Amino acid sequence: MVHLPRPRELDAVESKLRRAPITALLGPRQCGKTTLARSLNAEHFFDLEDPRSLARLDAPQTALEGLTGVVVIDEVQRKPDLFPLLRVLADRQRSTRYLLLGSASLELVKEVSESLAGRVAYHDLGPLALDETGVGEWRNLWLRGGFPRSYLSEDNASSALWREDFIRSHLERDIPALGIAVPAETLRRFWVMVSHYHGQTLNFTELGRSFGISDHTVRRYLEILSGTFMIRLLPPWHANIGKRLVKAPKLYVRDSGLFHALHTIATPAQLEAHPKLGASWEGFALEQAIRFLGIHHPYFWRTHTGAEMDLVWQADGALWGMEFEYQDAPRMTRSIRAVQRDLPLQHVWVVYPGSDRYELDDAVSVLPVIDLPDVVARKGE
Repeated sequence: MVHLPRPRELDAVESKLRRAPITALLGPRQCGKTTLARSLNAEHFFDLEDPRSLARLDAPQTALEGLTGVVVIDEVQRKPDLFPLLRVLADRQRSTRYLLLGSASLELVKEVSESLAGRVAYHDLGPLALDETGVGEWRNLWLRGGFPRSYLSEDNASSALWREDFIRSHLERDIPALGIAVPAETLRRFWVMVSHYHGQTLNFTELGRSFGISDHTVRRYLEILSGTFMIRLLPPWHANIGKRLVKAPKLYVRDSGLFHALHTIATPAQLEAHPKLGASWEGFALEQAIRFLGIHHPYFWRTHTGAEMDLVWQADGALWGMEFEYQDAPRMTRSIRAVQRDLPLQHVWVVYPGSDRYELDDAVSVLPVIDLPDVVARKGE
């Protein structure tokens, strides 16, 4: 299979390996973590889904003690008893670097935070981004999503079949492997249901009533899907400005291709005709922006009077904002003006699918999605 180079991600991982004894590379299954790790030409590689690697780690201290260079342990959440040992080895073997690959944060991060505090750097790896596929391919990336096997499929039909198989495998194999006992069909129906909230704030009570489950169970199911990187729960930005603010998170299916699969959208024509077209665009562009800008703590902003900003984040000592509009020529809105009055935003970008860049005022720009990488340079001006 063809592999697309990912130099930005590779540089980030190599940088973290240089400064921390342990790096946790986290992301969904099939997003390219193993391929990226192998491109490091690490001296030692353990794949915990491979019986031979598991057998080598029957006596983990004997297997790992004395290894030098970069040691990669793939699907490390399958063997959480390694973490206390890795803490000891990281302190004892200063020339060794450990790269831990995990496809589930809900167990891995808990174990790491307890066992490896102060010794681990994190890197989140998502599916492919625009700079990796080529910005001219954004429509294919939007439709098929960024999982390499989906994006690189021979045609749209093959891509849709791969994504359907991925969803089934994730529910029937990956989640039970974490020790989570929720029937696959139940979780699938829940996933489909919450995908209709894509780009909307959540009402946990309403969700529970619609699905016939308690608020507690709703939160548990959302934690499972969020912890395996299938959905993003975007928290609201809070500032003490004396206004009534929306406090519930917004939900997004993180990969646009999986969002389309859950809605049986397989072709560009079906996407253009679908009532979720605008929501799909918002989620796709939001994920690309978070990836390009390296936003570790993204938020949204919404007041009960209707002022809203899709993405708000802090960087370089300032507050920034972004809107995502599927329009031919976005214009200034009352909502953007209201948010500017409420928040000290350094700049706002309105990201859209067109090709022209233009200014709406000194602090608001319209930006084609293909120019998202330029925002990094612009912020430094």
